[in-house]
Amino acid sequence: WASLGSRFLPFADAATPDLPLSRLLRLSLFQVAVGMSLVLLVGTLNRVMIVELNVPASIVGVMVSIPLIFAPFRALIGFKSDVHKSVLGWRRVPFLYKGTLVQFGGLAILPFALLVLSGGGEAGHAPVWIGQFGAALAFLLIGAGVHTTQTVGLALATDLASPESRPKVVGLMYTMLMFGMIASAIIFGMLLADFSPGRLIQVIQGSAVVTIVLNGIAVWKQEARRSSGATQATAHPGAPSASFRESWDVFIQGKDATRRLIAVGFGTMAFSMADVLLEPYGGQILSMSVGDTTKLTAALAIGGLLGFGLASRVLSRGADPFRMASFGSMVGIPAFLAVIFAAELQGTASVLAFGCGTALIGFGAGLFGHGTLTATMNAAPKDQAGLALGAWGAVQASAAGVAIALGGILRDLVTAFAPQFGPAAGYNFVYCLELLLLLATLVTMVPLIRRRDTLLMQGHLTRS
Repeated sequence: WASLGSRFLPFADAATPDLPLSRLLRLSLFQVAVGMSLVLLVGTLNRVMIVELNVPASIVGVMVSIPLIFAPFRALIGFKSDVHKSVLGWRRVPFLYKGTLVQFGGLAILPFALLVLSGGGEAGHAPVWIGQFGAALAFLLIGAGVHTTQTVGLALATDLASPESRPKVVGLMYTMLMFGMIASAIIFGMLLADFSPGRLIQVIQGSAVVTIVLNGIAVWKQEARRSSGATQATAHPGAPSASFRESWDVFIQGKDATRRLIAVGFGTMAFSMADVLLEPYGGQILSMSVGDTTKLTAALAIGGLLGFGLASRVLSRGADPFRMASFGSMVGIPAFLAVIFAAELQGTASVLAFGCGTALIGFGAGLFGHGTLTATMNAAPKDQAGLALGAWGAVQASAAGVAIALGGILRDLVTAFAPQFGPAAGYNFVYCLELLLLLATLVTMVPLIRRRDTLLMQGHLTRS
């Protein structure tokens, strides 16, 4: 691998003498832990709770969206880690430590909540709401830990990287997130091939331990300790006297900032509303096993990884990021159509169409996410790249949370009030709504694309 050079080894050119690739990859392990938790929440658990435990999809949708309550605070968390003053001389590590423990706590509570929901043994005498409350609390803690560790971990990576290599480092971090989701989905699918509630609990408990180990290895000796004076002097580089509100006002008043965030919200809702329904759809409508539907998360992550890689390659050559995001939205249209028509096919053909549609959803989401993120970073005011990244993440995660909850609720409502259309009607209604949201995303981004093309044309005419 070393002899092949940075041309063939992805993101090897992000390493520097001060930040070698081995240290960079070790730091990225916190993204692997985040990806593992996301696969559990969005992939495996929602299918098990809906199909095996008979929990209403609306309740599961709300539970899966609960972790995203903390999404609007991502920008604030990053800002607080910038100005934090630790007696040990650290700014980022204390937040990573707290986030890891909160994430571990949620994974530790979750098995007991699932025991109550399953109604097995002595848990059968407990009220149902206790299991639902425990699961909601566990999901909330996992979400808080994930948002904290991911936000501060990316900020630490930005601190360690040189300015010219920071975009590549951020790309590596998100690539490792995709790899973590793919590997976790495959491993969970193998472990849950012979499903039982006890096996599921073992998988969750193992994930809690792996989270502690991976995050501990990731942050070991990554951040240099500073004296109190040095920590105070470097508390918030670039804006030592600006408050969070002042920094946010400067950012949101930038040109087209609101339109960009609206486009991010629409597109994220379009790609996220089916997250809680894809695996139950495969299990209930296409009669797929738990192991097979869990592997769909791997297909979704592989598609996202391919989309992110293609977008990185094209955008590095100066392509319009909004045009790339628009192309991702257009890819989502045939992807959801394939998922809808998979129920009309028979046998292997239906599973193949469903898998291809799921992979295309991930591919389109990767193109859209990278394009909007690049556009946001390019338009960020000076010394506000971190705030811009936090704003993009906050809008994206918040929109995803609303979409996931809404998807589960709408599926239950359509199934309850229109049973004559069959069990697939609720799912198809949500998928069609996502198609409409993709069209709304394209309409929102058209002025941004045209404006950029006009500026480029004016630049060419001026040089001529």
